[in-house]
Amino acid sequence: MAERRRGAALEKALLDAAWEELTANGYARFTMDAVIQRAGTSPPVLYRRWSDRDELVRAAIAHILEESRVDIPDTGSLREDVLTVMRTINATRVQLVTVMSVHLAGYYQETGTSPGELLATGREKTADVLFDRAVGRGEIKLERLSERIKSLPFDLLRHEILTTFAPVPDHVLEEIVDTIFLPLVR
Repeated sequence: MAERRRGAALEKALLDAAWEELTANGYARFTMDAVIQRAGTSPPVLYRRWSDRDELVRAAIAHILEESRVDIPDTGSLREDVLTVMRTINATRVQLVTVMSVHLAGYYQETGTSPGELLATGREKTADVLFDRAVGRGEIKLERLSERIKSLPFDLLRHEILTTFAPVPDHVLEEIVDTIFLPLVR
């Protein structure tokens, strides 16, 4: 007989099952019953924590984002810091980016939520730390940093991933940083 899960271990198992269900079947076919079955639990166990599927989807996304958080590099230059973050996302997050953008389209429509809102939920923006350091080193000018410019290299990376559903070649990452992003902030 399997050991009974409790507390944080049970919650992690439920959220992992919800994420697996989302990635396997998308939001349109995502049901509380499917998660219950996948997690090998009972309805009261799930409904005690999340009252409906939208609440569970939001919790599963927050959980997976927390588990897949990218470490903040400190290479000594903005160029290398941004490339390091982009390379890490590129190497480890293609499925996450794809699921967040494609499989959850119905969720965004139904709830009026955007991927950006979910990505920002309760998280310090990694990019802000990188930009603060670069300003402190005198590499870039603070007045040139709008929110759109800060997100630009990562938005372009996401676009590349979503047009190919595959990791982006390194020369493309360097082109994004060197020819598009850095000229805007210097």
